[in-house]
Amino acid sequence: MSNKVKCSHCHLQFNEDVMIKDEDHYFCCTGCQGVFHLLSEEGLDSFYEKSNNVVLTPQSVKYEDSLNFNTESFYDRFVKVDSDGFNEVSLVIEGIHCSACVWLNEKALHKMDGVIDANINFTNNKAKIVWADDIVKLSNIIDMIRSIGYNAFAYDSSMQEVHANNERKSYYLKMAVAIFASMNIMWIAVAQYAGYFTGITQDIKTTLNTAEGILATPVLFYSGWIFFRGAYYGLKSKVVNMDLLVATGASLTYLYSIYITLEEEGEAYFDSVSMIITFVLIGKFLEIISKKNASDTLDMITKQIPNEVKIFQDNQISTCRLDDVNVGDIVVVSSGERVLLDGVVTKGDGSFNESSLTGESEPIYKSEGDYIISGTASIDADVYYSASKDFKHSTLSNLVNLLETAIEKKPKIQQMANKLSEHFSTVILLLSVITFFIWYLWPHSFEESFMVGISVIIIACPCALALATPVATLVGLNLGASRGILFKEAAQLESIANIDTIVFDKTGTITNGKPSVVKEHIYEEFDINILYSLVKLSNHPISKGLLDYIIENNDVSELDFEEYRQIPALGIQARYKDLNILGGNKKLLDDNSFELDFDSTCTLFYFIINSRIVGIYELEDAIKDGVKELVTKLSKRGINSVMLTGDNFSVAKSVAEFVGIQNYLYEQKPQDKESYIETLQNENKTVVMVGDGVNDVLALARADIGIVMGSGSDVALEIGDVVLLDDSINSLNDAFKISNTTYGLIKQNLFISLAYNGITIPLAMAGYVIPLIAAISMSLSSLLVVGNSMRIKYKWSRD
Repeated sequence: MSNKVKCSHCHLQFNEDVMIKDEDHYFCCTGCQGVFHLLSEEGLDSFYEKSNNVVLTPQSVKYEDSLNFNTESFYDRFVKVDSDGFNEVSLVIEGIHCSACVWLNEKALHKMDGVIDANINFTNNKAKIVWADDIVKLSNIIDMIRSIGYNAFAYDSSMQEVHANNERKSYYLKMAVAIFASMNIMWIAVAQYAGYFTGITQDIKTTLNTAEGILATPVLFYSGWIFFRGAYYGLKSKVVNMDLLVATGASLTYLYSIYITLEEEGEAYFDSVSMIITFVLIGKFLEIISKKNASDTLDMITKQIPNEVKIFQDNQISTCRLDDVNVGDIVVVSSGERVLLDGVVTKGDGSFNESSLTGESEPIYKSEGDYIISGTASIDADVYYSASKDFKHSTLSNLVNLLETAIEKKPKIQQMANKLSEHFSTVILLLSVITFFIWYLWPHSFEESFMVGISVIIIACPCALALATPVATLVGLNLGASRGILFKEAAQLESIANIDTIVFDKTGTITNGKPSVVKEHIYEEFDINILYSLVKLSNHPISKGLLDYIIENNDVSELDFEEYRQIPALGIQARYKDLNILGGNKKLLDDNSFELDFDSTCTLFYFIINSRIVGIYELEDAIKDGVKELVTKLSKRGINSVMLTGDNFSVAKSVAEFVGIQNYLYEQKPQDKESYIETLQNENKTVVMVGDGVNDVLALARADIGIVMGSGSDVALEIGDVVLLDDSINSLNDAFKISNTTYGLIKQNLFISLAYNGITIPLAMAGYVIPLIAAISMSLSSLLVVGNSMRIKYKWSRD
């Protein structure tokens, strides 16, 4: 039989052969092991000296076995692998109700070996955790979260409503007890107050105090248990949080009232105890409801994603798991159904609603050969289409991922507020103690000094400070998503609001990106199939415009080139049999030592075979509606607009003058654009780059913020910080308005929070606020910040 040994953390005894040995220590589970190392690293080893002979109680709540989080099925459904090869999962942390809870969980997780990043959003308690699976397992991470008093489960939008309802039911019951007891306490208090003025014997007073105490006890220890629990785990991890303020204030008042009742002298304050817990609890519940409403956009998007789709296979229609559909499979969409995968229509036609992506409600007609986007809905179309992407890479999946990532990233202003709120509660406790002694030594009675000190604790509200940024940010992100504007990080709302320079690409950004041939100049006869095949392999808008013209006017077939190369910002080079082929702009001619004077205000495409110019095509690209108005609005805000284009001087000058841009550069290569933005940044400019193509990638990456049109190249979409799904210049204007409005309200929220605490705390210290009013004020301050954040939806359109 194995010897029994004690766990170095909880002191429970188990057989040695089942224990985890870590140097000279033994642990019964990875949770105990994690907490032991966390306490040691934080210099809290004295915990074990003080509890050396105390056996800690095992966790009474029965959780799902954490090893289930390591299963292959769980990984397939919830775990992703990022570009660096690390695992990534989204969890919901149960039990978080203040910013200190967020801080404690993030700190505990960051202390674990193998955890690369842990970021928790306070508005929805959702954690994004990145870890190295070869160093630490997900089950170990779950055990760590549970060991500090919280629980975690995989983020699943279909289950979010269930968890939210369970949380609401728990609050309903706690509030019901608190409100029922408080109402009865107030009836008793009426009798006491009446007796105070008309006379009351001590016996009756003691009886009434006892009745109040009995009613206040379940309010404090049942309804207020969440505050004691939060305070305990905060202190255990050396964190002073809002829960400690509430629990301390209510408990001290409760104990003092018991003393008064037993001694039968002075005034008891059981009514204040009950009201403090009741009003703060109601405030927390309303805060939870408000935060849930603020985050509903993402849940609404994800809840609309079914698990199955219909596919046409082996001459019959069958259902298939969404994740099992491969590129090339034929998917069937019926009238009223949502498109879940991107693809090209192969059969059928009809209208589609793209408002969920673009914000535009007008139906779009699609027929055979047209591209349909996941996330749109069929209005009257029954179509078959070939999937061009699997679900993980679809527009809808990318939309959800971008929103999730954006919500998890904290702006600088929020990080500042979080750091401030970390030390807030400690300062308040010190102020409360100082206030008590000042009042007591002034001199005032112990009772009066005590209640003033309690009021200082109760009235302070770190939650308003912690909520100032995340709720406003979440509302702004969701508003953007509903308008077809995807901010990849919440921090970009702040950055865009502070820019002073915006750089535009021309083609596809200022113009529609769909140039059409207006004139053709043929100097020598050539095989049109060569030109057709040359431009067909390119995604550049000029190539697409030329391709449409060739198909419309010729009967063509595709050729296979021996060599083919696209030259960024210049054109295309290819070889077919004994022919050396070039196609591109004037800069391509210059680089290959061609001399030709051809003056035109149009965009020119030169076609060259074996060093001879055989054709020139003139193309025009219509300027998008609203560009001129946007440039004017930006100028009024003090934002300088610049246009960079690979086109020639004549075209660049014509477009820039039409839209009102004073600064423009032409014949720009990708590296030239990047270099120009770097020059602006060296002049301490904050730069936004707006583009859509491969030739904009370097500039988008270099800029402080890269904004990409949704029709742009995959590389540009990956690099960009903000994506405009509908390609509209109006969406660009909306992006600026949403950012400015959100950032303005964030500053308002911070002002409200700081002003509230700056005014009410001195008033409480001066003795002008009783604990009951302090509790009401504390709850109202948080609700005021949340309510102000919700104004974004109604305010932004007027800015």
